[in-house]
Amino acid sequence: MTTDVVNGLTLRRSADGDLPVVVQVSGEAALFSRPELKVERVTYPVMTPSAAVGILESIFWKPEMRYQIVAIEVLKPVKQFTIRRNETSDVAPLSEAIKGTRRVDTAAHRDQRNAVCLRDVAYRIHAHIELAAHADKPVAAYRDQLRRRVRKGACFQQPYLGTREFTAEFGLPDDTPRANVNEEIGIMLHSIHRDGKSGQPRMEWFAARVVEGVLYVPERGIELALPV
Repeated sequence: MTTDVVNGLTLRRSADGDLPVVVQVSGEAALFSRPELKVERVTYPVMTPSAAVGILESIFWKPEMRYQIVAIEVLKPVKQFTIRRNETSDVAPLSEAIKGTRRVDTAAHRDQRNAVCLRDVAYRIHAHIELAAHADKPVAAYRDQLRRRVRKGACFQQPYLGTREFTAEFGLPDDTPRANVNEEIGIMLHSIHRDGKSGQPRMEWFAARVVEGVLYVPERGIELALPV
């Protein structure tokens, strides 16, 4: 693995020697929930790699490709606010929801929960595109398609910042300077893999820290047995 310093960032190149693609996103609010807090929704202070993948897949995705996040730049100071939201404790199984055979009484099963969210956020996402064995085009073709869609503002669905009520705007990167954010984040989700035999998700984690406004994401995480 080789790296290059670009605009003060140390970015690893892909196996083919290419630098990551870059997409800039922003929004009025965000909520990147910490998994160890079950009842109350408390956000990480910065975007997570899984949220970054979700945004990129909302813009452009094919079955033969996946995104690997390299780094996330924090472009605005971390500002938090608290809201109280209505949630339901009764969820219909997917099979019944598809058939329409069961309705959820949200009024009878309403729970009010506090959520600690982020206000006025902006990030630059740096990511590699990795191809599966059955891909029939070179990786450069997929990178070009992503860039064209970002330039046009096209997406398969509206990207969001952690939760669907907080929509994200996206575009090509500009010269906005990074915010002076330095923080030890703790354990953060790196990626989720599906076991082909059991279908059970296999999660990898990493020790996250923001240094001078940059969250670097390692190429691989580690599997941890976190309490349920």
